[in-house]
Amino acid sequence: MPARTETEPGPSAADLLAWYDRHRRVLPWRALAGTMPDPYRVWLSEVMLQQTTIAAVRPYFERFLTRFPDVFALAAAPEEAVMSAWAGLGYYSRARNLHACAKAVAAAEGRFPDTAEGLRRLPGIGAYTAGAIAAIAFGRPEAAVDGNVERVLSRAYAIEAPLPGSRPEIRRLTQALVPPDRPGDFAQALMDLGATICTPKRPACALCPWMRPCHARAQGTQETFPHKIRVAKGALRRGAAFVAIRSGDEAVLLRTRAPEGLLGNMAEPPGSAWDPDYDVAAALLDAPLDARWRRLPGLVRHGFTHFPLELTVFSARVALSTPIPAGMRFTPRAALDDEPLPGLMRKVLAHAFDPKPEPEKKPRGRPKKEPPPMPLLAAIEPPISMPDPPPRPLVRAVPKPQPKPAPAPPPDADDLPEDADEPPATVRPKPPAHRTRSAWKR
Repeated sequence: MPARTETEPGPSAADLLAWYDRHRRVLPWRALAGTMPDPYRVWLSEVMLQQTTIAAVRPYFERFLTRFPDVFALAAAPEEAVMSAWAGLGYYSRARNLHACAKAVAAAEGRFPDTAEGLRRLPGIGAYTAGAIAAIAFGRPEAAVDGNVERVLSRAYAIEAPLPGSRPEIRRLTQALVPPDRPGDFAQALMDLGATICTPKRPACALCPWMRPCHARAQGTQETFPHKIRVAKGALRRGAAFVAIRSGDEAVLLRTRAPEGLLGNMAEPPGSAWDPDYDVAAALLDAPLDARWRRLPGLVRHGFTHFPLELTVFSARVALSTPIPAGMRFTPRAALDDEPLPGLMRKVLAHAFDPKPEPEKKPRGRPKKEPPPMPLLAAIEPPISMPDPPPRPLVRAVPKPQPKPAPAPPPDADDLPEDADEPPATVRPKPPAHRTRSAWKR
């Protein structure tokens, strides 16, 4: 494909909207064409979709909406119920902000602010969420720039500056493309384009409505955008988790984490601090009560945004009359679904009830050829020794015969005495005469 020249037109909102009208996705929070969007559903979906995929959000959204059908029901619910319904979506500070925002909107008679500036004053609503709600729910010409939009625009304009430094430029370019008549559809069209066509790997450029004006496509470098500054991930942290199961009712000992910090106000089995230098050999010093703790095989691994984590799980059976430690509670196993357990703690409980051994690490490179198996008895029986062969009989050596002396050659003429005549001629035997046919007749 020839390189794009500066005189060619750039990306067009009209081309994108024409593509969106044919290929728009049907989502539970998205209003059908020609109908007014519900601000509560738009807000709820945008908060859930932050740093989470649509496939993961869809079942949570439907259950959440069944449990809290409007902003008043969400505002009136206890925080534990909200956290329990959110458990598994991660980033649990979003759930706490969601509950606080619902209370603020309910206090305003259930009406969301209809501008990006007003929306940003609510708890947990940042620049992207405010722009998306304002554009989709209220038709405001606002840019909604998320990860998908950053990828699409950085490719369309071949923005060399790496993220996050290039975000102001991407926002400016996106805002310039927003059509005043269909800003909500434009925002959702950009999201769909990034999620289905302009994907991080192997983008389907041949199906893209912005294929011709795309700078990166013209250069053949579309998969290299957007450029990012790699952030080093934190060091591996380790810790221990203690799962105490009460005999009789199979209740599990739980506690609630502190409201501040990671996984705030979420439920968990008691455990140790998470530290890179944690000594698992001394983990029983962190146990919540005296019991016959058994270290389970394998590890529970989990990845947070800033660091990976490995937990060693200890399990113990305790009596029905065991005193409950301060700040903790026993929850029946059948009621664990009602607890606000994050995904990590659900992994810990699953490992406690069904421990999995650590998988064997396969060596890298070509596998070495194993020697042929030794017979079973070869390792037990001594090796069979063969007797030495009998000695060979001694043979008396026969002396080698001496060679006969050669006859002396005749003396040369120079060796004859002066008075001697010529040397005698050598007499040769006369060969026998052959008989002729006439001799036979005689």
